[in-house]
Amino acid sequence: MTAQLWCFGESGNAYKAALTLELAGYDWSPVFVDFFNGEARSPEFKAINQMGEVPVFREGDLTLSQSAVIQLHVAEKTGRFMGRDRNETLRWLMFDNHKVSAQAGPARFLLNFLPAEKRPLGAAEFLQARLKGALQVLEAHLTDREWVADADPTIADLALCGYLYYPEPFGFDRKDWPHIDRWLQAIQGLPGWKHPYDLMPGKPSDRAPKEDI
Repeated sequence: MTAQLWCFGESGNAYKAALTLELAGYDWSPVFVDFFNGEARSPEFKAINQMGEVPVFREGDLTLSQSAVIQLHVAEKTGRFMGRDRNETLRWLMFDNHKVSAQAGPARFLLNFLPAEKRPLGAAEFLQARLKGALQVLEAHLTDREWVADADPTIADLALCGYLYYPEPFGFDRKDWPHIDRWLQAIQGLPGWKHPYDLMPGKPSDRAPKEDI
Protein backbone atom coordinates (compact mmCIF):
# COMPACT_ATOMS: atom_id res chain seq x y z
CA MET A 1 0.00 0.00 0.00
CA THR A 2 1.37 3.39 -1.00
CA ALA A 3 1.59 5.79 1.92
CA GLN A 4 0.44 9.38 1.45
CA LEU A 5 2.11 12.54 2.72
CA TRP A 6 0.13 15.77 2.82
CA CYS A 7 2.71 18.45 2.08
CA PHE A 8 3.73 21.42 -0.06
CA GLY A 9 7.10 22.43 -1.41
CA GLU A 10 7.64 25.53 0.70
CA SER A 11 7.29 23.64 3.99
CA GLY A 12 10.61 22.71 5.57
CA ASN A 13 8.84 20.57 8.14
CA ALA A 14 7.14 18.59 5.40
CA TYR A 15 10.48 18.30 3.63
CA LYS A 16 11.99 16.50 6.63
CA ALA A 17 9.34 13.81 6.40
CA ALA A 18 9.38 13.63 2.59
CA LEU A 19 13.17 13.39 2.45
CA THR A 20 13.22 10.64 5.07
CA LEU A 21 10.60 8.68 3.13
CA GLU A 22 12.45 9.15 -0.15
CA LEU A 23 15.91 8.23 1.12
CA ALA A 24 14.57 5.22 3.03
CA GLY A 25 13.02 3.87 -0.17
CA TYR A 26 9.50 4.03 1.25
CA ASP A 27 6.52 3.56 -1.06
CA TRP A 28 4.88 6.98 -0.76
CA SER A 29 3.25 9.73 -2.77
CA PRO A 30 2.70 13.44 -2.01
CA VAL A 31 -0.71 15.02 -1.57
CA PHE A 32 -0.53 18.75 -2.29
CA VAL A 33 -1.90 21.09 0.38
CA ASP A 34 -2.71 24.56 -0.95
CA PHE A 35 -1.46 26.27 2.19
CA PHE A 36 -1.29 29.79 0.78
CA ASN A 37 -4.96 29.70 -0.15
CA GLY A 38 -5.97 28.51 3.30
CA GLU A 39 -6.45 24.78 2.74
CA ALA A 40 -4.63 23.82 5.97
CA ARG A 41 -7.24 25.81 7.94
CA SER A 42 -10.20 24.24 6.16
CA PRO A 43 -12.60 21.88 7.96
CA GLU A 44 -11.71 19.15 5.47
CA PHE A 45 -8.01 19.33 6.26
CA LYS A 46 -8.58 19.67 10.01
CA ALA A 47 -10.54 16.45 9.85
CA ILE A 48 -7.22 14.87 8.85
CA ASN A 49 -5.10 16.87 11.30
CA GLN A 50 -6.81 19.00 13.93
CA MET A 51 -3.58 21.03 14.31
CA GLY A 52 -4.03 22.42 10.81
CA GLU A 53 -0.41 21.72 9.87
CA VAL A 54 1.63 19.71 7.41
CA PRO A 55 3.07 17.17 7.17
CA VAL A 56 0.47 14.48 7.67
CA PHE A 57 1.30 10.85 6.92
CA ARG A 58 -1.34 8.22 6.23
CA GLU A 59 -0.84 4.53 5.56
CA GLY A 60 -3.90 2.32 5.84
CA ASP A 61 -5.52 3.00 9.21
CA LEU A 62 -2.45 4.83 10.55
CA THR A 63 -2.38 8.62 10.47
CA LEU A 64 0.57 10.56 11.89
CA SER A 65 1.35 14.25 12.15
CA GLN A 66 4.43 16.21 13.24
CA SER A 67 7.59 15.65 11.21
CA ALA A 68 9.62 14.04 14.00
CA VAL A 69 6.92 11.44 14.64
CA ILE A 70 6.76 10.59 10.94
CA GLN A 71 10.55 10.38 10.70
CA LEU A 72 10.67 8.06 13.71
CA HIS A 73 7.99 5.82 12.22
CA VAL A 74 9.87 5.53 8.93
CA ALA A 75 13.20 4.86 10.66
CA GLU A 76 11.74 2.20 12.91
CA LYS A 77 9.76 0.51 10.14
CA THR A 78 12.59 0.43 7.60
CA GLY A 79 15.52 0.03 9.98
CA ARG A 80 17.23 3.01 8.33
CA PHE A 81 18.48 6.32 9.70
CA MET A 82 17.89 5.60 13.39
CA GLY A 83 21.56 5.32 14.28
CA ARG A 84 23.22 3.11 16.84
CA ASP A 85 22.49 5.42 19.79
CA ARG A 86 18.78 6.23 19.79
CA ASN A 87 19.16 8.81 22.55
CA GLU A 88 21.82 10.72 20.63
CA THR A 89 19.69 10.71 17.48
CA LEU A 90 16.67 11.94 19.45
CA ARG A 91 18.79 14.59 21.21
CA TRP A 92 19.69 16.21 17.90
CA LEU A 93 16.22 15.65 16.44
CA MET A 94 14.78 17.64 19.34
CA PHE A 95 17.51 20.26 19.02
CA ASP A 96 16.36 20.83 15.47
CA ASN A 97 12.69 20.98 16.38
CA HIS A 98 13.21 23.45 19.24
CA LYS A 99 16.26 25.47 18.21
CA VAL A 100 16.87 25.37 14.45
CA SER A 101 13.60 24.83 12.59
CA ALA A 102 11.64 26.67 15.29
CA GLN A 103 13.54 29.82 14.33
CA ALA A 104 14.31 29.23 10.64
CA GLY A 105 10.74 28.38 9.64
CA PRO A 106 9.02 31.46 11.11
CA ALA A 107 11.87 33.80 10.05
CA ARG A 108 11.67 32.55 6.47
CA PHE A 109 7.87 32.87 6.46
CA LEU A 110 7.90 36.41 7.85
CA LEU A 111 10.58 37.65 5.47
CA ASN A 112 9.39 35.96 2.28
CA PHE A 113 5.71 35.07 2.46
CA LEU A 114 4.16 37.79 4.61
CA PRO A 115 3.78 41.43 3.49
CA ALA A 116 6.11 43.78 5.36
CA GLU A 117 3.20 45.71 6.86
CA LYS A 118 1.91 42.54 8.53
CA ARG A 119 5.20 41.53 10.16
CA PRO A 120 5.37 42.03 13.94
CA LEU A 121 8.00 44.66 14.65
CA GLY A 122 11.36 43.07 15.43
CA ALA A 123 10.08 39.51 15.25
CA ALA A 124 12.16 38.44 12.26
CA GLU A 125 15.32 39.95 13.72
CA PHE A 126 14.73 38.16 17.02
CA LEU A 127 14.25 34.84 15.24
CA GLN A 128 17.34 35.37 13.11
CA ALA A 129 19.45 36.03 16.20
CA ARG A 130 18.15 32.86 17.83
CA LEU A 131 18.81 30.90 14.64
CA LYS A 132 22.38 32.18 14.50
CA GLY A 133 23.01 30.90 18.01
CA ALA A 134 21.66 27.47 17.13
CA LEU A 135 23.68 27.31 13.94
CA GLN A 136 26.82 28.15 15.90
CA VAL A 137 26.20 25.04 17.99
CA LEU A 138 25.70 22.91 14.88
CA GLU A 139 28.75 24.39 13.13
CA ALA A 140 30.97 23.65 16.11
CA HIS A 141 29.59 20.13 16.44
CA LEU A 142 30.37 19.37 12.79
CA THR A 143 33.95 20.62 13.00
CA ASP A 144 35.42 17.14 13.31
CA ARG A 145 32.63 14.83 12.22
CA GLU A 146 30.72 14.06 9.03
CA TRP A 147 27.27 13.42 10.48
CA VAL A 148 25.41 14.83 13.45
CA ALA A 149 24.50 11.86 15.65
CA ASP A 150 26.41 8.85 14.32
CA ALA A 151 29.08 7.79 11.86
CA ASP A 152 26.31 7.49 9.27
CA PRO A 153 23.34 9.76 8.47
CA THR A 154 20.31 9.62 10.74
CA ILE A 155 16.91 11.25 10.90
CA ALA A 156 18.61 13.97 12.97
CA ASP A 157 20.57 15.03 9.89
CA LEU A 158 17.43 14.86 7.76
CA ALA A 159 15.61 17.08 10.26
CA LEU A 160 18.34 19.65 10.80
CA CYS A 161 18.73 20.26 7.07
CA GLY A 162 14.98 20.81 6.62
CA TYR A 163 15.12 24.57 6.03
CA LEU A 164 18.72 24.95 4.94
CA TYR A 165 18.35 24.19 1.21
CA TYR A 166 15.76 26.87 0.52
CA PRO A 167 16.90 29.79 -1.66
CA GLU A 168 14.77 32.48 -0.02
CA PRO A 169 16.77 34.79 2.31
CA PHE A 170 16.02 34.35 6.00
CA GLY A 171 19.37 34.73 7.78
CA PHE A 172 21.27 31.66 6.60
CA ASP A 173 23.99 31.69 3.96
CA ARG A 174 25.91 28.46 3.45
CA LYS A 175 29.17 30.22 2.66
CA ASP A 176 29.20 31.64 6.19
CA TRP A 177 29.14 28.16 7.73
CA PRO A 178 31.85 25.96 6.15
CA HIS A 179 31.24 22.84 8.23
CA ILE A 180 27.48 23.07 7.77
CA ASP A 181 28.04 23.62 4.05
CA ARG A 182 30.21 20.49 3.82
CA TRP A 183 27.57 18.51 5.73
CA LEU A 184 24.78 19.77 3.45
CA GLN A 185 26.85 18.71 0.46
CA ALA A 186 27.18 15.23 1.98
CA ILE A 187 23.40 14.98 2.40
CA GLN A 188 22.95 16.08 -1.21
CA GLY A 189 25.23 13.22 -2.20
CA LEU A 190 22.99 10.57 -0.65
CA PRO A 191 21.27 8.35 -3.27
CA GLY A 192 17.78 9.68 -3.90
CA TRP A 193 18.30 13.19 -2.50
CA LYS A 194 16.08 15.86 -4.01
CA HIS A 195 15.64 19.56 -3.38
CA PRO A 196 12.35 20.36 -1.59
CA TYR A 197 10.91 22.05 -4.68
CA ASP A 198 11.63 18.90 -6.69
CA LEU A 199 10.48 16.42 -4.06
CA MET A 200 7.13 18.00 -3.15
CA PRO A 201 4.50 19.82 -5.20
CA GLY A 202 4.29 23.60 -4.88
CA LYS A 203 6.87 26.39 -5.10
CA PRO A 204 6.77 30.21 -5.04
CA SER A 205 6.95 30.53 -8.82
CA ASP A 206 3.62 28.68 -9.06
CA ARG A 207 1.98 31.69 -7.41
CA ALA A 208 3.79 34.34 -9.46
CA PRO A 209 1.57 36.43 -11.76
CA LYS A 210 1.52 34.99 -15.25
CA GLU A 211 2.36 37.30 -18.11
CA ASP A 212 -0.18 37.65 -20.89
CA ILE A 213 0.83 35.79 -24.01
